[in-house]
Amino acid sequence: MSNDHASGYDYYDAFETSPVPPPGPDAVPPEPFRGIYGMPAFVTIPTNDLAESVDFWVRGLGFFELFAIPGRLVHLRRWQFQDVLLVAADGVPELAPAMSVGFACVLSEVDPLVEACRTLRPNAVDGPRDTPWTTRDVTVITPENARIVFTAAKPFDPASQEARDLAAIGITPPGARRGDHEEHA
Repeated sequence: MSNDHASGYDYYDAFETSPVPPPGPDAVPPEPFRGIYGMPAFVTIPTNDLAESVDFWVRGLGFFELFAIPGRLVHLRRWQFQDVLLVAADGVPELAPAMSVGFACVLSEVDPLVEACRTLRPNAVDGPRDTPWTTRDVTVITPENARIVFTAAKPFDPASQEARDLAAIGITPPGARRGDHEEHA
């Protein structure tokens, strides 16, 4: 890897390869993707109650059942590349781990997701909260005690404090030249 690439001088439009829409208040989530592909990453979560887990993930978190092996496994998906395998297990951890898994969403999905999850499990939701890296995050503890974070990108304001903070650590938006932020800081 060249030093230029490693230091962030090369940019490309990552939205060309990602199902995540560009940030904005009017961003629309992609349609559910029902195709079969080689999964570049996925999460496997043990559950001692497949039916309860599937119900929560579908009605609360907005996933759909792609397929199932009755009594053993349910493959859930939300957007393309957001795959979860719920697998039957004799037990699950009593507490949620510190580790979490994150899924992208859009701003318009945050409030309905919070409401749906709180309806199903009133104490399962923490947030939403805005982050210094311009996202709105919601943490959900599922029936299997998995810690799931849904994160929605907020519109990027180049004049904001968040933009200045990101620029101070070398993160500039695509299209901006390195050093441009120094003139405006």
